[in-house]
Amino acid sequence: MLTSAQVAEWIEKTAAVMAENREYLTQLDAAIGDADHGNNMDRGYKAALERLSAEDDVGAILKSVAMALISKVGGAAGPLYGTMFLQAANAFAGKTTLSEEDVELLLERSVDGIKMRGRAEQGEKTILDSLIPAYESFQAARRNGTDLAGCLAAATDAAEAGMAATIPLIAKKGRASYLGERSIGHQDPGATSAYLIVKTLRDVVADAR
Repeated sequence: MLTSAQVAEWIEKTAAVMAENREYLTQLDAAIGDADHGNNMDRGYKAALERLSAEDDVGAILKSVAMALISKVGGAAGPLYGTMFLQAANAFAGKTTLSEEDVELLLERSVDGIKMRGRAEQGEKTILDSLIPAYESFQAARRNGTDLAGCLAAATDAAEAGMAATIPLIAKKGRASYLGERSIGHQDPGATSAYLIVKTLRDVVADAR
């Protein structure tokens, strides 16, 4: 089970991770974007901490994060990640704990939100190149009877591999797409921040074991 307290801890720890990786994400974005992804994610998660719901309600917590990211994060990342969290929030209104099945749904809704807002698919050098493999690997692990920590470990490994797999891809969405073949050889910053988000959830659950 994932408790509402752990969901809040996930947001708090992700804020710290984004602060720690601000320069790294900015460097990745400088190669193929506006050089602002690290600053944007750091600012967005700091705003999420300020708005973090004190309620024992997973849906309310995720909605507060969504609203912070939409209002405070510039570029494409704010609307994309905001929609991701909002889609997940809508599924869990009033819930105080999430089962393994619920966490799978959280990842599924996250993928759906990014697809809907960004009109993107896997293989286009975006957030989805980390997030879709994470979801699919979590789903496969759960079907095999793996516990939540194991499912999230599998999801994190898949997200990391998906992140690395963006390096040889040609960007087809966002500002990076303007570079065409010159985007080859660069790791996508959005796929990287998505990996960090999934990894931090894994760490929260692993630490609670």
